[in-house]
This record gives sequence, C-alpha cells and structure tokens, in this order.
Amino acid sequence: MVNRKPLKSIGQPTRPAEPQVAGPQGQAPAAPQAPKLWAPQPLRTLEDTGLSKLAVADLILKVLYFRGDLTGHQLQENLKLPFNGILDFVIAFIKQEKLVEIVGTGGVGEIAFRYQISSKGVERALEALEKTNYASVAPVPLESYIDSILEQTKNKGLIREDDMRRVMENLIVSKEMLDVIGPAANSGTSIFLYGPPGNGKTTLSEAIGRVILGEDMWIPYAVDVDGQVIQIYDTVNHELSADQTPVKYGTGSFADQRWIRIKRPIIIVGGELTMANLDLIYDPVNKIYEAPYQVKANGGMFLIDDFGRQQVSPLQLLNRWIVPLEKKYDFMTLANGRKIQMPFKVMIIFSTNMDPADLVDDAFLRRIKYKILVGNPTRQQFDDLFRLMCRIRKVEFDQGGYEYLLEKWYRKFARDYRFVHPRDLLSQMKDIADYMEVPCEMSNFDLIDRAAASYFVEL
Repeated sequence: MVNRKPLKSIGQPTRPAEPQVAGPQGQAPAAPQAPKLWAPQPLRTLEDTGLSKLAVADLILKVLYFRGDLTGHQLQENLKLPFNGILDFVIAFIKQEKLVEIVGTGGVGEIAFRYQISSKGVERALEALEKTNYASVAPVPLESYIDSILEQTKNKGLIREDDMRRVMENLIVSKEMLDVIGPAANSGTSIFLYGPPGNGKTTLSEAIGRVILGEDMWIPYAVDVDGQVIQIYDTVNHELSADQTPVKYGTGSFADQRWIRIKRPIIIVGGELTMANLDLIYDPVNKIYEAPYQVKANGGMFLIDDFGRQQVSPLQLLNRWIVPLEKKYDFMTLANGRKIQMPFKVMIIFSTNMDPADLVDDAFLRRIKYKILVGNPTRQQFDDLFRLMCRIRKVEFDQGGYEYLLEKWYRKFARDYRFVHPRDLLSQMKDIADYMEVPCEMSNFDLIDRAAASYFVEL
C-alpha cells in the first residue's frame, strides 16, 4: 500500500557541523560560516553514505569494467566518495574476494595504487549491469534527497514591492500589475497567466522566478531507490552556481561531493510536454531513470508555456497537478510498478494565449490560486517601452519617426500594441541597417517600413 502521509524530514542532524570555505593550500581556512538553509555533511564512514558495502562494491567494479584500471585518486574523482575511510574499506573487501587486483602504483599510499578488475570481477560486474548500467557519481539515498529539499524550501522570505520593482527594472509594468503579481509570488503555489500573445507572459514568469527563488541550493547528481538509480542533475535544465568553492568543515573534512551547488531552477516547457514527461523516464537500455521536469524544478519554478497547445488535453494536465499542488508531494512510478513519494516544492506557472474558459471549467480554475490577465500595453506604456528599448538598443529615439510608425503601421490597420513589438521592430531595423550599411536611425522612414513589412503579416 502506498504511504499517502505528508513527507517528513528524515535524518537531518539537529546541529550540523559548521562549514568553512577552504583557503589556498597552506593557509588557514576562512572563519566558520553556518549555512543559511542546508549543506551536505562530510562523509567519514561507509554508513554516512547511506549505501551498502555491496552497492559501493558493484559501483567500483562497473567503473573499472568500463574505464579500465584506475588509481584510487581516479576512483575517488569518478564516484565522488572519499578514498580514506570509505573506498579503501570497500576495495579491501573486493580484493579479498579476488574481484580486483593491484597492477602498479603512481605514488605513495593505497590511494596511488592502480586497481584492475579481475576475470572474477568481470563476472560480478556483468551481474550488476543486469540491474543498472549506471557507473558514475555514487547516488544518495532517496530519504536524503527528500530531507534536503524540505530543508532548502522551508525558510522562504516574504516578497515586498521593492523586490518586485528591482527585478523588473527593465520592464514596463504598472503598479496595478505589480500589486497583483507580488501576492501571487508570495503564495509560492500556482499562478495562471493569460492574455494575448506578445505581451511578455514568459518574461514576466522568469522575473517572478528571479524574485522568489533566493539563494543557490544543493542537489545530488543521482538518487538511489533500493538499487534503482534516478538521475537528478541535468546539465540542460540546471545552471551551476557561480560559487563552486569546496565547502570545508571545521573538522578538516569536505562536504559530501555527491551534491552539486546550482542556481534555483527555472524550468520552462511548452507544446512538447506530454504526460510521460511528468513521471520517471526509464531508459530500458541503460536501466537508469531520469527525473521528470517537476522533480528537476524542486526548490524553484516550473513554467508550462503555451498551456492548451500540448498533445494532451488541458484537463488531463490539470488533473495531474491536483494532488501535488494541494499536498506538496507527488508520486512517481518505477518500471516494476512500485510507487515512490517525492517532494513537490515548486512554484508552478501556467501561461496561455487562449481564453481560459475554452481550456478548463471553473471548478478546475479554482484550484489555481491566482489568475492574472496580462493584457496589451496602454499607449503611454507603449511609448515608454519604445523609448526604453531605444536606449537599450542604442538607437536614438526620434519622435517624427515614431509617429510615422504608429500612423502607418498601427492606426491604419487598427493594430493592437504589444509589449514585444518595440524590441522586435528595433532588432529588425538594426539587421536591415547593417545589411544596407546605413546608420540605424528612427528618422529613416524607409528603414521603419522595411522592418515593419517583414515583421507584420498582412493578409
């Protein structure tokens, strides 16, 4: 039976050791700095890893099977586990079992020995590969991952009006819109943005993400669930923190290297989203799972752009989110049918150009906490935005050229203003000016006409 109780914090030390930033070799480390939220603890024994001796042994054998003989240093780097106290203990065991042998040395001590898999070890490695081909950074237990997400999302600060203005300084956003977006961002739950295309719903979502996310966070490379491996870290969707300085604790030990520091994730998906993308993605060849989008977005923001244009119906997608949005946890299914519970600590934003009434009924919309119309700009906002974009694009604003653009390409066709138009029109003017080898100037009516004719579609 699946346990449907809310997730609880598991295994976090009540008083974690205080980390220090390692200084240059030979210098004392910086003064201790307690983590604001959560930081991985040092590994001193095999028990600290949460993995069994046999699991680490199989991982070592698979790495040696795929990569040939390696030194203790290289094994430590590949698995992100300390050699002293952990790898040396497991290697002693597999040496005794005649699964590996020493074939040379490149320095002093066991960490410099070169280890090679034996024929008996190859047999054992092939048995391990029947379960999973994963042979990389040692995974962390699922419970440790759950605990880390809960710890890194529990102290969210409140967002103020000044915070919203700061991240939107290059956007033209009315105070009325800020007063709606701010409380929605503070909710940390779900937002539904709707309105005509080209008015910056995606840009607005990214700005919301920047203000709500806060400091960088830690995630594991991979998670272990009873020998099944789920890859969490994704080089496409996760951006490394600018600060990758190793965290060193007062004991002289470094933080668990199986964790990597990233910026709070902002993951955006569009029409390519399918229901299969929202569960564990199993690779039957390598026998490895890839975490779905919402798990990769844990601790950050998940934007479903172009909502309603996916291959699955909006009703199916919203049904998928009912339990996670309300309970803050989700269920994933392994290939053997077993369900596991995962945290759902995500700000989720739905963005659409379609009329919400055409997508779902009121009962489902009520489950989305905030519904925000992102409408067309007013004439004043459009004026201000055009001047702002001229400054950004380094194009001198000319009132005569601007009035010409409005009269010929807007009033004549009763065309709506859109927030995206100034940026796009000036970009095309710049492209055309570069091609024609003329200055990009707003006073050049021919340049305006060429840019507008290639941008707008007149049927």
